Amino acid sequence: MCLARLCHGPSRGRKARPRLREETHMSITGRCYCGDVHYKAEGPGFMKFECYCRECRYISGGGPVMGMAVLNEGFEVTKGKVAGFARTDIQGAVTREFCPTCGTHLFTRAPSFPQGVILKIGCLDNPDDFGGADFAAFACDAEDWHRLPTDIPTHDRWVR
Repeated sequence: MCLARLCHGPSRGRKARPRLREETHMSITGRCYCGDVHYKAEGPGFMKFECYCRECRYISGGGPVMGMAVLNEGFEVTKGKVAGFARTDIQGAVTREFCPTCGTHLFTRAPSFPQGVILKIGCLDNPDDFGGADFAAFACDAEDWHRLPTDIPTHDRWVR
């Protein structure tokens, strides 16, 4: 959720609407830090982004979350079980899913994206599969010390 009082100005960089990449077929795997939970994702439609919203920065330790949206039908937890947490004090809260042993945040489920999950890039077995974000969201929530990207579109809100 973008907080207007934190907004550092209008959207920066090129403007473009993100979309699922139907022309790309990927097969990726990932896991938590301790290795108790593994997943795989394959198929078309990977949307790649960085998010500067305050909720994501709580999870990341301060920086933006690097995420990749994948469709439910190509996603599977292949080992272990995840725990989940959703805040009850904000509207439209996402569910953060994590390893119950080591606490690694693996992916997120958002009410606004019921057809898929959002993977955390740091958990990919091969982080190079990410290849970089297509856009940055919630730039208005970025701290003064964040370095917003200049080579991709940045938006002060989530772009649908």
